Amino acid sequence: MRDNEARRLAASTPAAFVFVALAVAACGGTGSESGSGDSTVADTLHMCDSCHGRDGRSISQTFPDLAGQQKDYIVTQLQAYRDKTRADPHAKTYMWGMAARLSDPTVQAIAAYYASQTPAAGEPGTSPEISTGKKIYAEGIPSESVLPCISCHGPKAEGNGPIPRLAGQHPDYLALQLEEYASMARANEIMHEISKNMTAEQISEVTAYLATL
Repeated sequence: MRDNEARRLAASTPAAFVFVALAVAACGGTGSESGSGDSTVADTLHMCDSCHGRDGRSISQTFPDLAGQQKDYIVTQLQAYRDKTRADPHAKTYMWGMAARLSDPTVQAIAAYYASQTPAAGEPGTSPEISTGKKIYAEGIPSESVLPCISCHGPKAEGNGPIPRLAGQHPDYLALQLEEYASMARANEIMHEISKNMTAEQISEVTAYLATL
């Protein structure tokens, strides 16, 4: 799709499609032009909605919020799903098939769209569990060789580039990821070293805190 063709659609198509059509045009074309066999980006986003919610605001603890997620992180994960280098159980079940036919321009456009959305607001709380989780996030657990999350994910858990935003994420989803890092079901050496010494209670505490941001 050329730039003028994408803009011509603006008056008659949903805002999400216009955004991603322009993003794909900037990347050099749609999947059909590149011979990749992709669905249109709009169709792909529509499929994403069924699990991740409209505009990336998931209502299920099983599926992460994508709204406001770091673009580079989304790109990296979609490429890992497509290449089958991310092989945790949920990746195999839900994402390998979804990502298999995505071209690089489509991956870039999807990531740009979700990164541009306003993140879901956290739910403030004052429970002892949240207070302890905040301390773990900021200071780690030195006696158990658990490093502080803030070092990589930032003071507001906003992430940076390939490091994901954690703020406001579903706590059950985050807990599962930490468990899978610990077992190496989701391979990541840095996160494995951090999570392998965390108890289920500590994981619950830090994820409860992140849900408030």
